[in-house]
Amino acid sequence: MPTLSVWYFRTAILFLIAGICLGLYMSITHQFEATGAHAHINLLGWVTMAIFGIYYALNPVQAASRIAKIQYMLYTIGILVMAPSLFLMLTGNPALEPVVAISSLVTFAGVLLFAVILFTRKA
Repeated sequence: MPTLSVWYFRTAILFLIAGICLGLYMSITHQFEATGAHAHINLLGWVTMAIFGIYYALNPVQAASRIAKIQYMLYTIGILVMAPSLFLMLTGNPALEPVVAISSLVTFAGVLLFAVILFTRKA
């Protein structure tokens, strides 16, 4: 399996653990303000990253490209900043809204870069 796929799967499982921990926290404390952050961690972190990992496992030529590694870094950094800042914003710190906005755009840039990779697929 390509190294990039392994990176994606390992990162995805860490986001799943974080998402479950946040869900448990919300359930135990009955504080559900951070539901949006919980959803983003699970969908963008766990699900989407696992799908990226599957794609690269099935397309090792693409996984070896420099642009694929840049895409991983861009997308991962975006989520690593967005998720905690979104949590903090939703739980009472509205000053973090610009951080959430910028990191969301970074994450989206990672998705757009993945689209470029998909549409310029090498055989």
